[in-house]
Amino acid sequence: MAGHLRRHHEHAPPIGELPVPHGPETGREHLHYPRRASTNYATDYEKEIFAHLLQPDDSYTPEGVYWADLPWSQRLTFVNKVSSAETRDELRTIWAMFKKDPLSPLSWYFRNSVLPGAGLLLEGYVLFSIGNLEPLFAKVWESCWGTKTVCSQNWVASVTYLEIIGIMLGQTGVGIIGDWIGRRFGLIQDAVVMFLGLLLLTGSWGVTLQGWVILYAFSLLFYGIGVGGEYPITATSSMENAVSAGRLSTRDDRLHRGRKVTLAFLMQGWGQFFNQIVLTVLLVIFNRKTGGEPPYTEFAAQYTFRISFAIPAIGTLWLVYYRAFKMKSASKQLDQAKKKANVTGYDVKSLKTTFSNFGGRLFATSAGWFFNDVFFYGNKLFQSQFIRVISSNPESLLTTWNWNLVNIVVSLAGYYAAALLIDNKMYGRKMMQQVGFLVCFLAFVIPAFKYDYFTSPAGIHSFQALYFLSSFFNQFGPNSVSFLVAGEVYPTQVRASAHGFSAMIGKMGALLASVLYNYIDTKTKFMVVPWFGLAGMLVTFVWLPDTTGLDLKEQERRWQYILQGKPEEYHGIAIHPQHLSLWERWTGVGKSYHPALDMKAKIRDMRAEWEEREAVRGASDADVESADLDVEDEEDITQDIRNYFNGQTPVISDSLKKEKLQGNSSASDSPDRISDSSGIGPGEKTAL
Repeated sequence: MAGHLRRHHEHAPPIGELPVPHGPETGREHLHYPRRASTNYATDYEKEIFAHLLQPDDSYTPEGVYWADLPWSQRLTFVNKVSSAETRDELRTIWAMFKKDPLSPLSWYFRNSVLPGAGLLLEGYVLFSIGNLEPLFAKVWESCWGTKTVCSQNWVASVTYLEIIGIMLGQTGVGIIGDWIGRRFGLIQDAVVMFLGLLLLTGSWGVTLQGWVILYAFSLLFYGIGVGGEYPITATSSMENAVSAGRLSTRDDRLHRGRKVTLAFLMQGWGQFFNQIVLTVLLVIFNRKTGGEPPYTEFAAQYTFRISFAIPAIGTLWLVYYRAFKMKSASKQLDQAKKKANVTGYDVKSLKTTFSNFGGRLFATSAGWFFNDVFFYGNKLFQSQFIRVISSNPESLLTTWNWNLVNIVVSLAGYYAAALLIDNKMYGRKMMQQVGFLVCFLAFVIPAFKYDYFTSPAGIHSFQALYFLSSFFNQFGPNSVSFLVAGEVYPTQVRASAHGFSAMIGKMGALLASVLYNYIDTKTKFMVVPWFGLAGMLVTFVWLPDTTGLDLKEQERRWQYILQGKPEEYHGIAIHPQHLSLWERWTGVGKSYHPALDMKAKIRDMRAEWEEREAVRGASDADVESADLDVEDEEDITQDIRNYFNGQTPVISDSLKKEKLQGNSSASDSPDRISDSSGIGPGEKTAL
C-alpha cells in the first residue's frame, strides 16, 4: 500500500523550488491516494481475480498477451505448447478410459461423433445410393433410363433435378424453422421427413416405367427436403452443444469446436462407405447367374434398390425416437439467446442486422460452398476416364463400385485430417479452405491442358493420382470447412438460417454442374471446372474470417453490442485482425480493438449478468429453469468475484501486496496501476 501513496515533500523540495515552511517533521504527514487516470482500465486486483475467466492459459500468455498478438515465432511456440499439452491430456484420458473399460473410448466416440452425425450418415448413404443405382437402372431398363424411348427424357433428368431442388428447399426451410421454433423441433421433423421419404422410395411403383420414374422422382423431392434440413440443423446443434454452460469462455469450445462439428459431418463419408458395401453385397446375392457381373436381371435390380433403401429406413426410424426422447436440450443455447434479446418466435431484427453487418461473411460462406459443390460433383469426371483405360471389364458395375470404395477411403482420410487440424491456430479453417481450393484447381487444370496424354495408358496413373489427390483435399479443405464456418461466423438467433442459406447457394453449384455437364464434352469439362477452385480461393482470402481459436460466447458478446447499436464500444478479440476477413479489415471493423479497454468492459458485462441473475433468483416467481441456469452460469464465480460484485472489501493476496509494496508514485499514474485501497473503481460499492 505504501508504494501507492504520495507523500508531501515539503521538507525536501525539488531543486530550484522555494521551500514553504510547514513546521518541523513529525512523522505524521498526511497521505494522498493516487490520482486516477481513467476508469476504463482494469486494476491489478481486478486482473488477478478475473484472470482465469478473462485470460485463459490456452489463449493468453502468463503476461496476459493474446496468442494472435505475439510475434510469429513466439506465436508458433505458444500454439505448439498448448496443443502438445492438450494432446497429452487427451491421450492420458483415453488410456485411463481404456484401462477401466477397453470399449469405453469407442463408446465415447459413438456418443460424441456418431450420434450427432447420425442424420448425415443416413442421408449420405441414401444420396450415394441414388447415384450408384442409376447405372444399374440404365443397364436393366435401358429403354427408359438409357435410350429413353419409353420414358420422357425430361422425367428421367428430373430425378437429379428434383432431388437437388428438394435439398435446397430443406436447407432454407428447416434453417428458418430451426431458428424460429427451435433446434429440437427441426431435428425431429427432419428425421420424420427422411423416414417417410425412404418409405416412398422403397415402395415406389408404377403401372408403366414412366409412372414409376415419376413417383421415384417425387419421392426423392420429398426425401431431399429432409436431407437438406440436416445441414443447418446438425451443424448448429453440434456446434452449440460443444459449448459448456456456465463459462464466459470455454476451453473445449475454443480448442475442439471445429473437430466436434467435423467429426459429426464426416459421418456422411461413412454413410457412403456402408452404402457401397451394401449395394455390392446385394447385387452379388441377387444377380445369381453371373455373381454381380453383367448382364443384370430385373429381379436383381428390384431387390437391390428396394432393400438398399429399406435398411436406412430402419435406422431413420430409430433416429426419430432418439431425437424426440434423448435430445430434449438441443434448443437450450437458442432459447437463452432469445431470452436475452427479449424475443419470441423468429428474430427478424437479428436477421436484418446480420445482413447489414455480416454481408461479406454471407457472401464468403455461400460463394465458397457454391464453388466447392461444382468441384465435388466434377470429381466424378476422373473416374469414368481412367476406368476405361485401366480396367479389363469397364462395363461391370462392380468395377466402378470398387473404385468408388477406394475413393471413399481416400475421402475419409481427408475428413479425419481436417478434424485433426481444423482447430490448429497456425493452420485452421481459412488456410485449410484456401489450400484445398488451390490443390483441387491444380488437380483439374494440369490434365486439362494435356488431356490426351493423361487419359492415355502412358499417363493414366498420374491421372488417377490427381483424382485421389483432389478427393483428399476436397474433404481436407472446402467441403469440411464450408460446413463448419457457414454457422460458426453468425449469431445464435439466425445461425441455422444463415447456414441453410449458404448451403442452398452451395447446392446451386451442384445444380449448375448437373445441367452444364450435359452440354459439354469431358475434355471441355476439365477446362471449365478448375476456375471455380481459383475463384473459391480468392473469395476465401478476401471475405472469409478465421474463427479458429475464437469461442462462440465471445462472438455472442460482440453481437450484443451490435444489436444495441454501439459496435464501436466493443473492443474484444472477436474484432482482432486475426479473426476478421481482409474485407472487414479494409472497411475498418477492427479499428476498435483494444485489449486493455476490453478487460474492464468484460468485467462490467459479467457484473451486469450477475446482477440480473441475482434479481431473478431473488424474485418470488423464479422458475426452475432459471434456477438451473443460475447454478451453471456461476460455476466459475469465485468468492473473491462475489465479494467484488457485492462491493465488499477485498482480502488482498500476498502476491498483490508484495507488488504494491514495491510500487512507487510514478507507477501509480499508469493505467495498469490505477487503484485505491480496495481496487474497486468509482461508482462501485465500497466498504472501506
